[in-house]
Amino acid sequence: MTYADIKKAILDQADAERARILAGFFKTKPGQYGEGDQFLGLSMPQQHAIAKLYLHCPTEEVENLLHEPFHEMRMVGLLIWVYQARKAGPVQQQVLMEHYLTNRRYVNNWDLIDVTCPHLVGRPLLQSDRAVLYDLAREDHLWSQRIAIVSTFTFIRAGQFADTFAIAKLLLAHKHDLIHKAIGWMLREVGKRNTEALDEFLHDTVRQIPRTTLRYAIEKFEPARRKYYLTL
Repeated sequence: MTYADIKKAILDQADAERARILAGFFKTKPGQYGEGDQFLGLSMPQQHAIAKLYLHCPTEEVENLLHEPFHEMRMVGLLIWVYQARKAGPVQQQVLMEHYLTNRRYVNNWDLIDVTCPHLVGRPLLQSDRAVLYDLAREDHLWSQRIAIVSTFTFIRAGQFADTFAIAKLLLAHKHDLIHKAIGWMLREVGKRNTEALDEFLHDTVRQIPRTTLRYAIEKFEPARRKYYLTL
């Protein structure tokens, strides 16, 4: 199983019309967040199927996919690592995380991050030091910062909210709506599990929270509670 085999499997399923639609959806025009990204037009089920087929491909071969200009090739490479991480022990999970973070400049759109970083970053950090997430949050780099906050989804699922709140506070003044939405999404996930914890965070920060973040965070609240926070 080689990088060339996977690349061919992806190219064989290219769909030019769907690629055109995806290029618009993921904002690839000059000045947009996905500027320059290229698409082949594969669906997510197609990409998952290819990743499962090449599940045992060596890490170095997979890494080559991340350096490709086509979005789906990077996604398939990352999905292979996700599937490998699910079956790996702590040592191999750490290795995969290190490869992921070393190559994070290629993990350069919100879907690439959201589908993968809870597995490839959050999971290895669940039982270890999480300082790397704070380093990522402090980088002047949109995608590193999104990795930092979305990786905490793994902790949220384990009932651990402190890092989500701490990283959210570091990023509340961010200017980009992709960070506003990511923070709001993570806060909403906290609220699904512990409304009191989310209420406490919101009471402390509501006047600092971007409106988009707040709307995402309180989306599951009852109408009266949503109105309360929106009128503060």
